[in-house]
Amino acid sequence: NDMEIGIESYVDGTVIEDGKVALEAKLFSDFIRKLPDSDITIESDKDSKTLIKCERLEFNIPGKSGEDFSNLPVVSKDKFITISQFALREVINQTIFSISDNENNKLMTGELFEVSNNKLSVVSLDGHRISIRYIELKGDNSDIKVVVPGKSLSDISKIMNGGVDDPVNIYFTDNNILFEFDNTKVVSRLIEGEYFRISHMLSVDYQIKMKINKREFLDSLDSDKKPIRLSIDDRTLGLKISSLIGSLNEEIDIEKEGNNLVIGFNPKLIIDALRVIDDENVTIYFNNTKSPCVIKDDAETYIYLILPMGINEE
Repeated sequence: NDMEIGIESYVDGTVIEDGKVALEAKLFSDFIRKLPDSDITIESDKDSKTLIKCERLEFNIPGKSGEDFSNLPVVSKDKFITISQFALREVINQTIFSISDNENNKLMTGELFEVSNNKLSVVSLDGHRISIRYIELKGDNSDIKVVVPGKSLSDISKIMNGGVDDPVNIYFTDNNILFEFDNTKVVSRLIEGEYFRISHMLSVDYQIKMKINKREFLDSLDSDKKPIRLSIDDRTLGLKISSLIGSLNEEIDIEKEGNNLVIGFNPKLIIDALRVIDDENVTIYFNNTKSPCVIKDDAETYIYLILPMGINEE
C-alpha cells in the first residue's frame, strides 16, 4: 500500500503460528522470482528478522512490525458493477496508451469510468487523441462517473489473468475504487475533478467514410517518421512519408464514400489505435484537413479520435 494504490492477496498455505511482518518489497520479490517451483517456508522472529527457505536456498531479510503497516481503506459496496476479468483487461489495454504522462493535468493521467444506461464507457485522452471503449452491463446498474489513475489500471491489468468466465466486481465511492477478483483486492484513490466533455467532438457529421484492411494499413506505417501524408481518392489511399534519407510512397485499396482529401497525421497515434483493434477491416471517418479522424466500428464498441498535423499538400 503506497497510499495511492493498495493490493491485498491471499495465498493458501499451512499456518503454524499466526503473525505479521512487513518486508521490503523489492528485496522480497527479487528473491522470490529466483526460487524453484517448490514449497516455501517463511519464518519471522520477535525482531521481525525473516528467513525464507525453498529446497536448498535460504534468504534472510530484515523486516518491520506488521502492526505498523498501513491497512487498505474500507470501501463501501453500495455502488458496483460486475464484468469479466477478460473484458476489463481488454478495455484497459485498448485505452491506456492514450493517457498523458504530464502531471500538470492530473485528469489526463487517468481514465474516465462512466456507467450510464447499463453501459460502461472507459475514456482516455492526452490532448492529441481520445480512446473510448464500451461494454454492455448485465442487470440494473446505478449511474457512476469517476476518474481512475492510469498507473492503477496498468497494475491491475498485469496481475489479473482470469478469462471470460472469471468475474471482477468493481465498487465505487467518492474517493476510492475497489476491484475484487479471485483472492485479490485492489483499492485505488480516484482523481478529483470534472472530466472533459467529449460528446460534442463525437457528434460531428463526417463527410468522408473510408474502409481499409487493418493489417495492410498498419504494415505501411512507420512511427519513426512523421508526419505521414494521406491522400484519399476514390479507390486508393496514398501514403507518403518524407525524411532526411528519402521518401516512401505506397498505395492501398480502399472502399470510400464522400470527397477526396489530403491530410497529415502523426503515424504513431494511428498505429497505437490499430494495434488494439481486432477487426480485419477498419472504418475511418474524416471531415477536412483540420478536423480529427475517427476510427470506429458499426456497433461503436470502440471509438478512436485522432487530431491531424499540418502538412505540405504538394
